[in-house]
Amino acid sequence: MTQTPHDTHEPFHTDPSSDLSSHVPLTKPQLPAIAVPLAAAVAWGLSGLISLFMEWPVAGWVVLGWVFFVLGMPAWANAVEGRRKATDRLITTMVWTTFAVAMMPLVAVSWTVIERGAPALTVEFLTSDQSGVIGVGGGILHAIIGTAIITLVATLISVPVGIMAAVYLVEYGKGNRLARVLTFLVDVMTGIPSIVAGLFALALFTLLLGPLPRIAIGGSIALSVLMIPIVVRSTEEMLKLVPDELREGAYALGVPKWRMITKVVLPTALGGIITGATLAVARVAGETAPLLLIAGTLRSINTNPFDGAMQTLPVLIFSEATKGGAKPEYLAAQIERAWGAALVLIIIVMLLNLLARVVGSFFSPKTGR
Repeated sequence: MTQTPHDTHEPFHTDPSSDLSSHVPLTKPQLPAIAVPLAAAVAWGLSGLISLFMEWPVAGWVVLGWVFFVLGMPAWANAVEGRRKATDRLITTMVWTTFAVAMMPLVAVSWTVIERGAPALTVEFLTSDQSGVIGVGGGILHAIIGTAIITLVATLISVPVGIMAAVYLVEYGKGNRLARVLTFLVDVMTGIPSIVAGLFALALFTLLLGPLPRIAIGGSIALSVLMIPIVVRSTEEMLKLVPDELREGAYALGVPKWRMITKVVLPTALGGIITGATLAVARVAGETAPLLLIAGTLRSINTNPFDGAMQTLPVLIFSEATKGGAKPEYLAAQIERAWGAALVLIIIVMLLNLLARVVGSFFSPKTGR
């Protein structure tokens, strides 16, 4: 009986000693979960002993402890876990360090403003102005109203102009030389100093009303010069994110371009557009230089932006912090008003940023089924 080729071969047997998995460990030693806090405690403890003997300040103790931790933690990880894990821990430490350094000014400024401004926040401070007040007393209601009116007028000027300019750049100006020039000019205007916008408004109203005018609408125009580039850039980026398939689908249904823009493109990008406009408002709400030049100062409430000067919170902070007091108690009251107004301004800007996030998430396109 003839044997087939399969019958002539011997069965294949695996040799357990040749299996690589029996020689290469599938896991490596890992540091315990308390390795990071333990290393930090050792690093700053050693730094504390050295700082105590050397009589260094707290800053020296913190910096030396950070150096010990940055050098010690990766070295420990390299000895136990290997070079790759040690590199990962080093980069993680550097990222957290830069985050902490970036947060220090924010925390310091916020804490200082809250600590010094909170005692000034009373009912009288928020519901009265400074008309007839000499030295001690008075509030900032006129400045809150002035800030709201000037910023609102600037928003009414800037948002329509910025949105329509962005629509032209994205929907009508693709590959157009004029669109490229306008984009370049918008980028340049984004970086201009705010004092330049104030000088522009001052020069404009000097031609219209005479030398050194003080009018609130001029402050709104100066702020709109600063807001328009921000609105244009944010709206432009949001419009670019709208898929071209939506535009092509509208065209396939015979929809004219203007209706496609108003019914398809703008509603799709509405969340980002509102967020960008709100952030632009928060950006200019704290401007001082242009308002100091054209809007002026006032100690009473003025609700007409076309009639005379109008007080705003940034200008109030500047004037209260820089003018000298006739008596020590007057100067202390001025400084307290400045810190209180600064805290109110920060709260307003924070609320605007929160509003931008809420509105943006509400109007953003919903995904999923």
